[in-house]
Amino acid sequence: MLECCGQAFNELDLGKRQPQTEEEKLFVALCRGECEPVTPEEKVWSKYMTRISRPKRFHTLSGGKPQLNPSEDYTDSDD
Repeated sequence: MLECCGQAFNELDLGKRQPQTEEEKLFVALCRGECEPVTPEEKVWSKYMTRISRPKRFHTLSGGKPQLNPSEDYTDSDD
């Protein structure tokens, strides 16, 4: 559904496209948080926006904190 309608949904959401039908006007109201998703299209868009706006998780292999300046670990001394 997002593949065929996602561009139009995004343009309506961003205000780049004016709603032409009553369904599009309701979709814009959904994007503004004025109503809950009702149609399958609205539900998909709402779920999609929720997923992409979450903070991204990342995992490290070391399990430690990242170093601020890795060059501090190395010195030129002859110890």
